Amino acid sequence: MAQIVVPTLGESVSEATVAQWLKKEGDAVRADEPILELETDKVTLEVNAPAAGTLVSISVKQGENVKVGTILGEIGAGNAANDAKPVAAPAPATVPANMTPSAPKADSASIAPVSKNTDPAALQGTAALENSGPAVRKMVTDGNVDVSGMQGSGKDGRLTKEDVVRGASAPTPATSVATPSAPRETGPREERVKMTRLRQRIAVRLKEAQNTAAMLTTFNEVDMTAVMELRNKYKDSFEKKHGVKMGFMSFFVKAAVVALKDLPAVNGEINGDDIIYKNYYDLGVAVSTPQGLVVPVVKDCDTKSMAAIEKDIADKGTRARDGKLSIDEMMGGTFTITNGGVFGSLMSTPILNTPQSGILGMHKIQQRPIVMPDGSIAARPMMYLALSYDHRIVDGREAVTFLVKIKEAIEDPQRLILDI
Repeated sequence: MAQIVVPTLGESVSEATVAQWLKKEGDAVRADEPILELETDKVTLEVNAPAAGTLVSISVKQGENVKVGTILGEIGAGNAANDAKPVAAPAPATVPANMTPSAPKADSASIAPVSKNTDPAALQGTAALENSGPAVRKMVTDGNVDVSGMQGSGKDGRLTKEDVVRGASAPTPATSVATPSAPRETGPREERVKMTRLRQRIAVRLKEAQNTAAMLTTFNEVDMTAVMELRNKYKDSFEKKHGVKMGFMSFFVKAAVVALKDLPAVNGEINGDDIIYKNYYDLGVAVSTPQGLVVPVVKDCDTKSMAAIEKDIADKGTRARDGKLSIDEMMGGTFTITNGGVFGSLMSTPILNTPQSGILGMHKIQQRPIVMPDGSIAARPMMYLALSYDHRIVDGREAVTFLVKIKEAIEDPQRLILDI
C-alpha cells in the first residue's frame, strides 16, 4: 500500500482544506497523476499519486481541514479498470412452442377514445380534443391549455395545432374573484455555502488593512493616446520577436518603478516603530481567479525589459487562474497594481495589500472631451488613476506627486526609455 499524505505547503502554512477529489475509490491511477486538490489560504495545489495502482481508500472527505503529513488515502496494487468483472448479459426470454407471443398492450394514456358523434358542429371542448391527433393532445397537456368551449376547425371537428395556439394566446376573461398568483418556481430563497480558505484569508487581510492603515485615496486622469499609438504601431513586431502580446500593464509597471524611485516612502512599510525603505521593486499584479483575488509578484521590475515583464505577467496570470501558483510567487511584493478596467470599472478606491503602503488602481479607457493646450476640444482616450496609500508613512504631497509622475510617463512614453 502507498499512502497519500499532505505535502509541505510552504513557509508559514501548516493547514489546508481538501477542495476536491479528482478520483474516487476503486479508480485506477497512474504514478504522479493528480488525484486531489488542496486549498490553502494562499493557493490551490494538486496532490499527485505516489505510485500507480488503484485508489482503495479515501480517509479525508472533501471540505475537511488537514495538516501537513496527514494521511489522505491509500493506493493499492492492481488496476481498477482491469479488475472490474464484466456483467453477464441477461438470457433472452424463451417462448414455448405451443404459445404465440402476445402483442404489447397499448398504453391507455396514449390512445384517446373516439367519440361516436362526428358532427363538426357538435364537437367542442373535450370531445374535439379526444378526436384529435396525439401531437395536438401533447400540446394541450404540455401547455396546460384550457380547451373547454374550443371548437375544432379540422376534419370531423378535430382540434388542430392552430386551434390550440389561438386558444393559448386568447386573453383570459376577467372575473370578479381575484386569482392567487402561481407559486414561485425558483430554488430555495437562501443557500449557505462555507467560505473557501482563500476567501477567508482575503477577508481577514482586507479587514486588517482597514483596521491598521490610515488609508486615503487620491485621483488623477491620464491621456492614453501616446501609449495606444505606440502599442498599435509596434504590437505585431513586438509579439513576433518576443512571443508575447504587448499590453498596457508593462507601461504602468515601468512608470511605477520610476515614481517609486523618486518617492521611496510609497515603496516602504511600517514595522513597529521603524520605517523600512526598500531599494528593490517587486511589484504585485492583482489577478482575479474563480477562487478569489490573488496577487502574484513580478520581481526586480527595475532590471527587466518590458517584454520580460509582459511574459511574467502573462505566465503568472494564467497559472493563477489555473491554481498553479506557488506560495513563494505571491510573497515579498513592495507595491501593487490592480486593473479594474478589465471589468468596466470607471473609478474605484483600491484597498492596500498590507504591509505595503501603496496600491495603484487602473480603470477603463473611455473617450472623453478634453480641452487641449490651444483651447480646442478633442475626444481623447482617458483613464482615471487612483492611488490608495497609508497616510502614516506617505504624505498627501507625495501621493499626489506619485500620480503626476505616473501620468507624465504614460502620456510621454519616451520618459520610460530615458528613465526620466
